[in-house]
Amino acid sequence: MGVKALGYVVVETAQPEKWDEFLTQVAGVMRAPDAADGAAQYRIDQRPFRFRIVPSTRDWFAAAGYEVADRGALDALAASIEAAGRPVAWLSAEETALRCVDAAFRTTDPADNGLEFFCGDSVAQAPFVSPLGVPGFVTGDMGMGHAVFSAPNFDEVLAFYCDVVGFHQTDMPRFHLMGPDAPSMGFAFLHADNGRHHSIAFGEGPVPPSGAVHVMLEYPNLIEVGKAHDRMKRLGYPESATLGSHFNDETTGFYVQTPSGFDLEIGCDSLVIDPATWQTTHHEGISVWGHEWAWQKAMKEAQA
Repeated sequence: MGVKALGYVVVETAQPEKWDEFLTQVAGVMRAPDAADGAAQYRIDQRPFRFRIVPSTRDWFAAAGYEVADRGALDALAASIEAAGRPVAWLSAEETALRCVDAAFRTTDPADNGLEFFCGDSVAQAPFVSPLGVPGFVTGDMGMGHAVFSAPNFDEVLAFYCDVVGFHQTDMPRFHLMGPDAPSMGFAFLHADNGRHHSIAFGEGPVPPSGAVHVMLEYPNLIEVGKAHDRMKRLGYPESATLGSHFNDETTGFYVQTPSGFDLEIGCDSLVIDPATWQTTHHEGISVWGHEWAWQKAMKEAQA
């Protein structure tokens, strides 16, 4: 009943034009034909879309969509989630067609973070071509990348993802984000049934106004990451964290704030694990080097 990978994300926005600029001119992803309902779609590989950007009156991360093996696995997962007391709403035929899948349902975790699960994926006819010349993104069996949420009820959410949904623990650290004397915060980095270090993660804290913490895309090399960093600065998008390298998944990259308020992590050289033999780690630090966060800069300025 395990999860294969992150398939797509759904974002509501009152700024579709700004999202188009952000995705095509900063991230370098490909604008695909709009969906039948008017949502904008963006590609990073052979899948018909990875970002579904829905015009709305609000800016909100609506859902991370995860793939399972087949209809039997999808039905079993829906039953497991319902038995755990979470809502399950099956998508209509029109809604599944919009997502280019055979079947899907939406639900939420115990912190009310938005989720979709699906089976029966599709492949686009036209090749992926970045408008900025990005040669490709690291996807394949490892999926789109990862999504990160917040959960004030950390233990309950962890049990949901591991015991009910079927994710597996990769790294379970506690970080002293506000200083060595401040209380530590729990984090969970969970892998699906593929080699990506984590396909979902969450930290112990309130759900942010945007509905998510960040989404990650993996680029083919540091040169492409650096080019994206230059584009971010040139177009004036807020840098949420400077260039750096993480301890746990070894990703080198930076974070930029999206038009909807959550971040996009742009990175490369991520660790590939063997999900069958991986033993849970407990890292004590976030980054080997770099990654000064915008809130850390603000605290320094306030103290000065």
